Amino acid sequence: MEVVIGPSAAVLAADAIEALVASRPDAVLGLATGSSPLPTYQELVRRHRAGTAPSYDEVRCFLLDEYVGLPAGHPQTYRETIFRELTDALGISRDRVAGPDPSDVRNAGRRYEEAIVAAGGVDLQVLGIGSDGHLAFNEPGSSLASLTRIKTLTARTRADNARFFGSVDAVPHHVLTQGLGTILRARHLLLLAAGAGKADAVAAAVEGPLSASCPASVLQLHPHATVLVDAAAAVRLERASYYREVYADKPDWQGL
Repeated sequence: MEVVIGPSAAVLAADAIEALVASRPDAVLGLATGSSPLPTYQELVRRHRAGTAPSYDEVRCFLLDEYVGLPAGHPQTYRETIFRELTDALGISRDRVAGPDPSDVRNAGRRYEEAIVAAGGVDLQVLGIGSDGHLAFNEPGSSLASLTRIKTLTARTRADNARFFGSVDAVPHHVLTQGLGTILRARHLLLLAAGAGKADAVAAAVEGPLSASCPASVLQLHPHATVLVDAAAAVRLERASYYREVYADKPDWQGL
């Protein structure tokens, strides 16, 4: 696992995504929603509008999760959110953006897993982290080998997401989410975190024991996981000086 601490997480993440798409125009991207990846998406859109980005015409995208119970087209579905925040602006056709199907909850998990495999797997998966260490909507206690399935949101997670809905009562109680085992199959995991509110979760994920109590700790099992955090989110990391030293001396050609 590589940990990079600094103010340029969005730029570095955008660099990694663009480098992948430039070398492989038909790359498969895994996309998270929420506040953590938004600066990266804004940077990608800025570059695309400036005419300095590679073409995304052949890129395929898979969402991490989707709410259950919201009507199709609801602005807070993750499908509509990612259209609005990223893929429409990059010129990615909407039929190339897939998410778990909340209209068929019984079969959605199996079908989504099959669709990801049929696409050749995810090349780069963008991730955020919950304040309790959840990854996607895999709450504490989730199996480290879990696949896409329905999950019940905790009160804490619903409270965290209430800002998008206006009130906690409007936040759905259920989601379809990629499992931790599904996420681990992506070839590169790119986790973004900012702010002191994520510091405990980041420390547990990066330096704590591998445990279902902190689902994001599953990143420790992955051969190519990158964690990009600002100084506030890194404040609880005991080896912060080591991470800074290693990244400062990293060869320029190596990238993330």
